[in-house]
Amino acid sequence: MPINWDEFDNEIDDIIAESAEETDQKLASKISSITRMTDDEVKELFPEPADIKKLVELMKVVKSSENRNNKINKLVGNAEEFGGIVLTLLAKFA
Repeated sequence: MPINWDEFDNEIDDIIAESAEETDQKLASKISSITRMTDDEVKELFPEPADIKKLVELMKVVKSSENRNNKINKLVGNAEEFGGIVLTLLAKFA
């Protein structure tokens, strides 16, 4: 089932606005529902709500229907924003 990224993004924004200093269970659950990570892994890897937002933006690029070259260009154009998230993910899964 395709993900409605606009709706997902709005839900993430709402959850981030409600969350405190650490990622709460609701936010972690939302991310784990579309990834292979558990709630606990999400909370461990991305304790800040802003990091979750960056992760969602990265996932939107990677999962978009655009061709590979356009995806690469978007990743390169946002390398500074996505750099920390990519390092976190690679450290976990590499």
